[in-house]
Amino acid sequence: MPALRILSALLCIAALADSAAAQGDRFPSRPITLVVSYPAGGLSDLPARAVAPELQARLGVPVVIENRVGGSGMVAGAHVARSEPNGYTLLVTSSANVTNPQGVQMPYDVVADFAPIGMILEGPPLILMSNPAQPYKSVAELIAHAKANPGKLSFGSSGAGTVNALAIAQLGQEAGIQIVDVPYRGITQAGIAVVAGEIQASFVFQGAAKPLVMEGKARGLASTAGRRDPNWADLPTMAESGFPKFVHQGFVGLVAPAKTPPDVVALLNKHVNEIVRSETFRARFAPSGMHPVENNSPGDFDAYIRREIARHKERSGS
Repeated sequence: MPALRILSALLCIAALADSAAAQGDRFPSRPITLVVSYPAGGLSDLPARAVAPELQARLGVPVVIENRVGGSGMVAGAHVARSEPNGYTLLVTSSANVTNPQGVQMPYDVVADFAPIGMILEGPPLILMSNPAQPYKSVAELIAHAKANPGKLSFGSSGAGTVNALAIAQLGQEAGIQIVDVPYRGITQAGIAVVAGEIQASFVFQGAAKPLVMEGKARGLASTAGRRDPNWADLPTMAESGFPKFVHQGFVGLVAPAKTPPDVVALLNKHVNEIVRSETFRARFAPSGMHPVENNSPGDFDAYIRREIARHKERSGS
């Protein structure tokens, strides 16, 4: 009998150990961090802050935002790429991650070092906006002014290799003008610098640019969208302004470190899709020219990232 009691006790201990191990392996069992590459209030930060509380409610663990700013988004990217592939440290990726490879040496591989989870939002386009004190009111007038005043036109960007830095370089090349590129911590900060008169103009994402233009603090010259926004019908596109291949837009998505378990990626993808496809979420970001995509599996997002890298590589001639 004593032997039976000892055996029974050992079996109970083993069962409890197995149960504890299962609890420890179950995802998620502790807080999840969404690492954002740019400052609070920026293009990738706002969607991340909208997703975080919804994801927290669905998963039952805290979901926190951590802004790791610097290196045209590469400080955050490198941190996540080196993190444990367990689903607890995720990167809120954006267009900078697909444009950076064309302009700078990166400390990680955008494709090989991450496991795509899904896109949060596609868009918005960039808006070419200027300080209202400047004499030009159209793209043609800006170009004429730049040619008459060589070396005096300054634009702000969020750093080498980022989408608005590429747009600045493309405009300079195609228009045959010299533009001084002044780097800022983010595109939103570049827009603020336009309003303050620190720089003459910049390409700023629509969500940040439109309120400034509507309030008269900046002047909208053109959009980099493929067609006019019906909610901003009086703003021409760059194509309409004489640059038919001038199409730039951003995106915001979620990726994990490479080798994150597929079941963890699938669970996160499921919840992200439920969040971004809700009418409340759509309505919140539509005025900024941002929208969720219909096909949004991890594989779809991986294919999108690869296509964007190839497109920017072809455009840059690298």
